[in-house]
Amino acid sequence: MATPINHNPLARVSAARPPPRSLRRRAAAAAPGPAGKEPSRSRCAPPSLSSSPPPPEWRESRRSLSFSLLLAHLVAAPDHAIAGGFMDKYVKKKRLDPLEAYVPAVILSQLQIKDLEKTLDDEKPEFAACRSVLRSGPAASLRVNIRAVAQYASDGGNGKAASGDVDQCLRALEDLDSLLLRASRKEPDASVKAMKAKIGIAVDALDSLLQTVPQDVLDKGKAAADAYRIPRDMEPEIVDPEIKQLESIL
Repeated sequence: MATPINHNPLARVSAARPPPRSLRRRAAAAAPGPAGKEPSRSRCAPPSLSSSPPPPEWRESRRSLSFSLLLAHLVAAPDHAIAGGFMDKYVKKKRLDPLEAYVPAVILSQLQIKDLEKTLDDEKPEFAACRSVLRSGPAASLRVNIRAVAQYASDGGNGKAASGDVDQCLRALEDLDSLLLRASRKEPDASVKAMKAKIGIAVDALDSLLQTVPQDVLDKGKAAADAYRIPRDMEPEIVDPEIKQLESIL
């Protein structure tokens, strides 16, 4: 039986036309390569998200976000909550020694400051040496000692007055130190008269603070301070064992 002849010219053209280029590329990619080699990946294939680290911009943005959240929490929290909840975990209040351990040192510091006033009466006072006096001996620990005495006064109901005495004394000594420094630099406005005035304020503030100490403790403190200042070759025998103990502490 004879095969019918197709007289449609479009059919002959489509039969002779090669397949599109995109189809040829897909066929070439699907064809197996040489033995032992895997087909190459397309250059446009996206990288694996599980193995690649996040970009630096994303890490920085996460860090900034964490800091912003922490800052917002601190700003939103009230001041007393921050002070009471955050700092109390790390700051512990130092337990005070007995009051008898602080009173003799405060008295000795007061006497040391009074002696400084006598030094200023010299014809040519050594202002730099006077500054060193404020940083040596019992005066070096005056700040700690008077605050401890003020704490005991606060426990006895005299905290407000004692705290004012402490602030007044420390402020006067800071002003005195500044005057001594300026005088050592030959500045004309730093007068000896102003220095003596600051010494008087500090001594009076210490007197007021010591009035908050019980009388028996104050008497023992004065006895221990006097024994400390007596030269060794002129020192009488101390009979009271409590005064001996205080002197050994000093």
